[in-house]
Amino acid sequence: MKFLIDDLVVYFPYDYIYPEQYTYMKELKMTLDAEGHGVLEMPSGTGKTVTLLSLIVAYILQYPEKLVKLVYCSRTVPEIEKAIGELKRLVEFYKQETNQPDLKFLGLSLSSRKNLCINPEANKSNVGKEVDNKCMNMTASFVREKAKTDKTIKTCSFYEQFELEGQDSLIPSGIYNLDDLKQFGLKRNWCPYFLARYTMKHANVVIYSYHYLLDPKIAEIVSKDIPKESVIVFDEAHNIDNVCIDSMSLSLNKRLLQRAGENLEVLDKQIKKIKQTDEERLNSEYKKLVEGLKEAQVIRETDMALANPILPKDILDEAVPGNIRKAEHFLIFMKRFLEYVKTRLRISHKVQESPPSFVNDIFSKVYIERKPLRFCYERLRSLLKHLEIADIQSFSPLLVLTNFATMVSTYTNGFTIIIEIPDDGRPITSASSNNAPSPVLYFACLDASIAIKPVFERFKSVIITSGTLSPLEIYPKLLDFRVANMVSLPMTLARPVICPMIVGRGNDQVSISSRYETRDDIAVIRNYGTLVVEMSKVVPDGIVCFFTSYSYMESIVSNWYEQGIIEQILKNKLLFVETQDSIETSLALYNYTKACENGRGAVLLAVARGKVSEGIDFDNHLGRCIIMIGIPYVYTLSSILRARLEFLREMYNINESDFLTFDAMRHAAQCVGRALRGKNDYGIMCFADKRFAKADKRQKLPKWIRDYLQDCDCNLSIEEAMSKSKRWLKQMAQPLTHKEQLGISLLNEELLEQIRMKSNYQDNRMEH
Repeated sequence: MKFLIDDLVVYFPYDYIYPEQYTYMKELKMTLDAEGHGVLEMPSGTGKTVTLLSLIVAYILQYPEKLVKLVYCSRTVPEIEKAIGELKRLVEFYKQETNQPDLKFLGLSLSSRKNLCINPEANKSNVGKEVDNKCMNMTASFVREKAKTDKTIKTCSFYEQFELEGQDSLIPSGIYNLDDLKQFGLKRNWCPYFLARYTMKHANVVIYSYHYLLDPKIAEIVSKDIPKESVIVFDEAHNIDNVCIDSMSLSLNKRLLQRAGENLEVLDKQIKKIKQTDEERLNSEYKKLVEGLKEAQVIRETDMALANPILPKDILDEAVPGNIRKAEHFLIFMKRFLEYVKTRLRISHKVQESPPSFVNDIFSKVYIERKPLRFCYERLRSLLKHLEIADIQSFSPLLVLTNFATMVSTYTNGFTIIIEIPDDGRPITSASSNNAPSPVLYFACLDASIAIKPVFERFKSVIITSGTLSPLEIYPKLLDFRVANMVSLPMTLARPVICPMIVGRGNDQVSISSRYETRDDIAVIRNYGTLVVEMSKVVPDGIVCFFTSYSYMESIVSNWYEQGIIEQILKNKLLFVETQDSIETSLALYNYTKACENGRGAVLLAVARGKVSEGIDFDNHLGRCIIMIGIPYVYTLSSILRARLEFLREMYNINESDFLTFDAMRHAAQCVGRALRGKNDYGIMCFADKRFAKADKRQKLPKWIRDYLQDCDCNLSIEEAMSKSKRWLKQMAQPLTHKEQLGISLLNEELLEQIRMKSNYQDNRMEH
């Protein structure tokens, strides 16, 4: 269909549109017109991806002087592939409607070498870092230079061919997913990974992972050429603050430091060997470092395996401090720093301090100044390049250590250093001290805005969007940006396809809750089991139960075995369990799907914040009921979390309990939201914990769930919940036609035009 939003002609590749999609487009256009940032929440399963793409592609084509590129960021490869699939469909629709079979529009998805490599020598391993390493060993400029004279050195024929032909000829217009890029690469004998990296500069739409923009080590390599007249979309962004924090945090332990020491010994031997055979190479590096890092960094794109973790532009212009310019002096410097960090790990109790305090202590103990520390990461990068080391992966421990040196000496605020012995639940006694866990140094980022700040400053519009963002107002605080538009959309339904309910007590009237005080209570565990057994009798096909943690799930399941509850569940449906092993979980999901497909039905036990809760859709019969057992609060005794809560209270006046509740409720909403993948889908959302009924918890659920959660359904017993579920499922079993939905939850072109005319009429009346 084709319609107008203000003066913008939008092409939408479906015959019908949801009212939410139309409203979302209007809000999105308003944000783009204002050249500002937006926080937009749209109900799960209402076609957010195609809505975003339709509006922004129309904007790029109609106003190329205002907007030149869309960068769409998602979290997982399946989500990236789904988005590129929608873009393909949209562009095909444009070609048909505008009668332009050769529409000049280019879109592509980018992923890691592991997902794009077509060289059988490099991609036989399924481990990303190993594929990266093998690629580097074949494409680094010095390897390729040596291969010209030594035919025994392997290079990548696909990269060589791309270097020869690819950079002078543009890829044809079209939309390319990962498989399309690989097919095109095989056809032309070009490397798909470097083809995608090169083509990004010319593409109208780029779809890739968050990390390509938020992790400074990757962003500097991949995303530095994106023009500022671009719109950046972070989809499924309910966890974006955690992604930002993880990208700027690191940890050091005894084993890593030991391996970093081994790396230094290897480099020491290399330098001594080169001094005897090719001292000029080291001298040329020294001269470049005197001129400044910018000069020392004129390197080819294949060598860019390392990037500065913090992008300090002032460092790049300065000369490297004299005491680390010479390679052997730099190694001595790093050995001193390494020994200092080792001494800091010799603790018997937790230590917490700020980066400036840590840097001052380094100076007072080993006389290492702040300035050379700031250059460590770049200095190592330069050294590895001049020593012509392609096997970067083997030096990752030393890279982590130099990364830490650079970051701890650069940042004064928004970080903390915590040195502690990880708590594995065992008391440390003299008998167990040999096997006790060794201390770990955590360099923890507390301020999510540090990683994303360059994105907000550089680009005209950044859109944060998801189905579960409530409460919206916390995101501008956490990410520290000015918002131009913030909206949470309700859900329009011809019939109530979601059935949210809060089950707060068992049939014995004992309250059910995952609170620490009652979680081991036999009556509570029995009531949770009874809830699952009764639901498995009533609900057809698939049921997914989410627990608050793996340990809590294991504890409850073992109790259910003893009480005979597992046996009762198996009479009704098969039972599968998510584990921390990703292969086991994939197998469980495969068999769960199979059981639902063949009519046997199944129950899947999973964990909030786990793999299943984030990336898997349980559409239609795969998720007729989602049970959230308990409120998924994060582990509150974590030292890093306590430090972050303190930081949020001091910097943004965010109350500790408010943040913990917000964090728990967004994960709970994400879990139950897996049930609904469209308006023809339907599912029960069962919140099994009496605390969900409290106002501070309910108000933090997304509006589209709150609207259908009635007061009378906020403290149900198991029996009452079963009665409601039976009635509701009977209603859902009736067929629903397009005719019944039209004008309520579905709109066609004619109805859209009526809405637009009515809106214009009201606007004109208000003006007069």
